[in-house]
Amino acid sequence: MSHANIDSVRWEDSQYPYAVDRLAKLSRDSWHDPGLQDLIAGFPEETRPNAETLLAHVQDLTRRDIKAVYLKQLQGKLWKTGYEDGDLVTPLFDDVIPTLESWKSAGKTLAIFSSGSVQAQLQFFSFVRDGTTTRDLKPLFKAHFDPTIAGSKLEKDSYEKICSNMGQKGAQVTFLTDNIKEAEAAKDAGVYAVLVDRPGNAPLAEQDRQRFPVIKQLTDLP
Repeated sequence: MSHANIDSVRWEDSQYPYAVDRLAKLSRDSWHDPGLQDLIAGFPEETRPNAETLLAHVQDLTRRDIKAVYLKQLQGKLWKTGYEDGDLVTPLFDDVIPTLESWKSAGKTLAIFSSGSVQAQLQFFSFVRDGTTTRDLKPLFKAHFDPTIAGSKLEKDSYEKICSNMGQKGAQVTFLTDNIKEAEAAKDAGVYAVLVDRPGNAPLAEQDRQRFPVIKQLTDLP
């Protein structure tokens, strides 16, 4: 394995609720503020006649797990403020930091492909909780990809594009995910796809466990 493409941390545990709560407060308290209107300018016009309609649209996208680019861009901006203000710190499972460091030391190239924007990814890995302080893990990663760069995470072409960008054949790349549809798309591109069964993830069907290797932590990766 020369490349590990990691998407095994659950952003939504703290980042997504923060963005929704922050947007709700801004919308209800400062709807006519030019700064807020600039933030939501990328949303379809019919979704932003007032705060209630906008928030209902965001909640609908979140409930249906729709990765709308304009929502991801807004979340990234709200997260940036949260990290800079100290309201957000990235929590990772205990095995993640030491395993990523060991892979990096062993000469493996690490990259991120996430539905979160590249901007959000950079923020996410800049303020990682490490005991009572935080660490910047960005130096561990060679590249970051999001749907605006690579395409949908549910499409084979996106993984082929990433492999080409990284100068690697699909068989040389390992992709970790908790989403079976993403795993299928990566596998179709010839990538070695692994399902991550973490606490809080959606349950995996037995047939999916038989179709893909499954790990509970990064140290389980064969």
